Amino acid sequence: MLMSKSLRSTDTTGRAGRFSGVDRFRVTGWAFAAPGLTALAIVLGFPIVYAVVLAFSSYTLLMPALAPFTGLDNFISVLSDDAFWSAAWLTIRYSVLTVAGEFIIGLGIALMLNRVVKMRPIYFALLTIPMAMSPVSVALIWRMLLQPNLGIVNHLLQSVGIPGIDWLGSPEMAFWSMACIDVWQQVSFVVLILAAGLAALPKEPYEAAEIDGARGWQQFWYITLPMLRPVAAIAVVIQLINELRTYDLPYILTRGGPGSATEVLSFFAYRRAFLGLSLNEGAAAALMLLLIVLAMTVVFFTLLERRR
Repeated sequence: MLMSKSLRSTDTTGRAGRFSGVDRFRVTGWAFAAPGLTALAIVLGFPIVYAVVLAFSSYTLLMPALAPFTGLDNFISVLSDDAFWSAAWLTIRYSVLTVAGEFIIGLGIALMLNRVVKMRPIYFALLTIPMAMSPVSVALIWRMLLQPNLGIVNHLLQSVGIPGIDWLGSPEMAFWSMACIDVWQQVSFVVLILAAGLAALPKEPYEAAEIDGARGWQQFWYITLPMLRPVAAIAVVIQLINELRTYDLPYILTRGGPGSATEVLSFFAYRRAFLGLSLNEGAAAALMLLLIVLAMTVVFFTLLERRR
């Protein structure tokens, strides 16, 4: 009896010692992470909280006062504007098209680079140049290149007998020009992620497929794509979020025009807040954009999990 009691007490003491060690480890981890988490909460949390407060207030640049709070009136005012729905549909269409283009082109380039042995670092260095450039500088460069009278693109077209095109002055061409410029800059990021995923794939399934007589297209469809799906999903989600909140390109290239041909939802929120002098309605539009981004991200991951 005495021996069993001593064993139980020793076991309890040992467990307490282990638990206290785990607790001390967690406390130490939280203590080291606290400064970074605090800074992150201030940098990210304060603007979001302030935007929520503005969205439910009557704050404008002409009457800079939060009170009286208006409830959902700002959201109703924004939702009743046809320009909001036009900008929302344009944002979704633009995001889907650009992300699809970036993924298809990026996957093709990544597959080619996966077979390259010589000068691979040089190719990757060249690919990162557009991604390293800021969207503002990219927009300024392409606006000069696509200038209808003095731009080099129209000059090259006219030199081979093709009439010049008003790339940014035509509503339809402005949309597609902006989308192509966005794909040109952002495809490098997709290439890097997919190339890293391809390099990490195991070789055994391909060797077994070759023994079974599977050709290159069959290996790509039944081996490469299924194993690459998690990496591809990360690339698509990151780019989808970036494209849904794009602002730099439409602001520099077209100012949302001609008309409203390139007025995405982020530019609509800016126009409502600062050009329309209604910071409360601009904040409401920005929050609805945030909800759209969250909803599309959740839907995408849900579809991906069901596919699994």
